[in-house]
Amino acid sequence: MEVFKVTTEVYADADIKNILAELKSKKVTIITDAMMVKVGLIAKVEDALKKSDIQYDIFDGVEMNPSLESVKRALDQVIDFSPETIIAVGGGSTLDSAKAVRYFLKRTGIDIPVIAIPTTSGTGSEVTSYAVITHTVNSVKIPIKDEEMMPKIAILDPEFTRTLPKSVVADGGIDALTHAIEGYITKGAHVISDMFELKAIEMIGKHLRGAVADKNLTDMEGMSIAQYVAGMGFSNVGLGIVHSMAHPLGAVYDIPHGVANALLLPIVMEFNMSACIDKYGDIARAMGVDTTGMTKEEAAKAAVEAVRQLSKDVHIPQTLREINIPESGLPKLSKDALADVCTGGNPKDVTLEDIEKLYNIAY
Repeated sequence: MEVFKVTTEVYADADIKNILAELKSKKVTIITDAMMVKVGLIAKVEDALKKSDIQYDIFDGVEMNPSLESVKRALDQVIDFSPETIIAVGGGSTLDSAKAVRYFLKRTGIDIPVIAIPTTSGTGSEVTSYAVITHTVNSVKIPIKDEEMMPKIAILDPEFTRTLPKSVVADGGIDALTHAIEGYITKGAHVISDMFELKAIEMIGKHLRGAVADKNLTDMEGMSIAQYVAGMGFSNVGLGIVHSMAHPLGAVYDIPHGVANALLLPIVMEFNMSACIDKYGDIARAMGVDTTGMTKEEAAKAAVEAVRQLSKDVHIPQTLREINIPESGLPKLSKDALADVCTGGNPKDVTLEDIEKLYNIAY
């Protein structure tokens, strides 16, 4: 069995001044998106840098589904400025962009650590060795995996997540649940990753509704930890066809990754049920379902319904039609999904016809 890897240091609050002092860093590039600047989160980071007399510049051109072109623009700015540290402030797209910049810099012999400050509670990107970048010419998402992409430090401060619209809290929460469930049932799962994923499922079931309802600090903190824990698990064992099918939705139609995952999760769970029925009972119990007296089949169905109900409770779209995906696009989506790197990790082997059928159910 491979060694379980968790290499990112974690801090519970944004004590950037002391962290940079430990890194002996006096020059920083902030990678983010325009919305983070608009809502004032970047100003908080700037204040800390100014108080420490740290030179900095800002790249705020991260896209919702980051492209190779936007990553190149960020890379060019980092090379021109020559910082000693990169601070990534934002959701999964921002963290993936910063990690991709680090990946390409490392190929040239330049090693710049990344400090990740997630502002969403969904992707777990601050602790994973993956980044997903869109090739816009071919309309495909390219997953990059390299252990050296992991951020050196992650700051899990729920105050940074409370400015989010409720819809983004919901999308991110079900995205994290998708990571946890797919990581729990993937072919690569093992006993160590299972512990992380079950705990993440339990925490999301407990905290997501409250986080969406009023963004209270207790539930937002619970979601921040849950998505991080899920990331520690799936980064080591892989995912499945929920992600395979979500990736082309983002690449072709620019659908937010969390929305795509959230919509597809219960549908794919039904498809995979026969391959991992015992684990579905565990998922049901982690979601708070009392399975006493249920058969394996009943408990498995209860798991799917618990996930579907949570999705409805936080107002996730339930069909591809609702997010304006044309039915004529399903064949291309199916071909791209089958070729996706995550497909091999699905607990049940799939064909092109299987995937196209699942898209049609989702439609």
